Amino acid sequence: MSCAKRAVSAKAVLAWIVVAIAVAAYFMAPPAGFDATMMHAAALVILAVGLWAVNAFPEYITGLVFLVVAMLLAVAPANVVFSGFASTTLWLVFGGLFMAEAVRATGLGERLAHMMLDRFTGSYPAVIVGVVAVSTALAFVMPATVSRVLLLIPIFTAVAARMGFAPGSQGYYGIQLAMLMTTYQVGTGILPANAPNLVLAGAAETLYQVPLIYGEYLWVQFPVLGVLKAAVLVVLALLVLPATPRPSAARWEMPPMSAAERRLVIILGTALLFWATDFLHGIKPGWVALAAGLACMMPGIGVMPMSAFNERVRYGPFFYVGAILGLGAVMNETGLSSAIGLALAGALDMSRGEDLRNFVLMSALATFAGLFTTNPSQPALLAPLAAHVAEAAGWPIKSALMTLAIGFSTMILPHQVPPVVVGLHVANIPFGVAMRYTLPIAAVSLFILLPIDYLWWRLIGYFG
Repeated sequence: MSCAKRAVSAKAVLAWIVVAIAVAAYFMAPPAGFDATMMHAAALVILAVGLWAVNAFPEYITGLVFLVVAMLLAVAPANVVFSGFASTTLWLVFGGLFMAEAVRATGLGERLAHMMLDRFTGSYPAVIVGVVAVSTALAFVMPATVSRVLLLIPIFTAVAARMGFAPGSQGYYGIQLAMLMTTYQVGTGILPANAPNLVLAGAAETLYQVPLIYGEYLWVQFPVLGVLKAAVLVVLALLVLPATPRPSAARWEMPPMSAAERRLVIILGTALLFWATDFLHGIKPGWVALAAGLACMMPGIGVMPMSAFNERVRYGPFFYVGAILGLGAVMNETGLSSAIGLALAGALDMSRGEDLRNFVLMSALATFAGLFTTNPSQPALLAPLAAHVAEAAGWPIKSALMTLAIGFSTMILPHQVPPVVVGLHVANIPFGVAMRYTLPIAAVSLFILLPIDYLWWRLIGYFG
């Protein structure tokens, strides 16, 4: 049997195990503190999160399975199951899909990458710094992780070749892995940049009516999860994957900027301006993204034909995130999150006045939860528990929610983040090589960056 067939067979077995566990939970007698409705919701959560974790189907198909089963079994009312589709965060995803396609289709993303990389080609350390800088900059203007990954892989393959690094060489791995880790991990400090950020914002809005605004999120998260994490990624790439380049003299010939690119710069710049000043005008990021996405297709000012709506944009992430937000709402509506939250608060023994201990416990819980599910599911699974954590720790609800970002920003194994898995396959990077890089990053994040993050939150008074 081929490796591919064995992988499919293993997935099928794991999927049936997940289904069996979910069915058992559905019919199980409720333990103390739970009722039948909670057990039905728990079975649904096990089914959805389990299928996402084993990657049995594309994420959006599992999301649709969740929506259908929830309605067929009447686990919760329709307005709860589909509440994610009323969230402004989901429309940020929707608009972001069009913005990302516009950046790709016009060639603006490739231009920005090459413009920056031409300034960082003197040595291997300079290239790694350039890769991290380009990947970080693109996260501000292209709000779709997998789109950034697919855009940058061929660009950085060409950069690696220009430096004398063939595919499969250590220098090639260093360049591509630095890009992949930056694209995801640094992006967790920028609200529209990654799916888990958006799921967290959507859950905060859906469950608690608490808005996570662009400027505040950037202020709280980006100094450590963005700036310091980027520095760590550079240092560890050079330490774990050192290489000596043999650069060629060839350079990328940059054509003149097209009219479509100039219009897109104006559209994206306007969107960024509105995102960064949302604390002044109160317009939510989702509506800004929706307007920007629409502008990309409008005759006269747009950069894509209106036919792109049907022909170019992939809507899978829209249904995936909508289903994840609905999962959190179902947990909250049925009381499952309250029951788990009370048990969790008792098990973790959080107490008021112990901010450092509470911060470490909650961040660690959020981090290691990612080992058992796909990354965007982490905030959906844990956000319903935030109210109980906030009560036990004496924090504002927003502080409890924000600690989840610290958890999902730390990737221990590559399988946790679907866009990273896609990138590893496209760039032909073995998982073993990737783990040589991801494990040290996780260690530094937990033992060095986590305490620094606590000090930063303490400095800005974020614990209330």
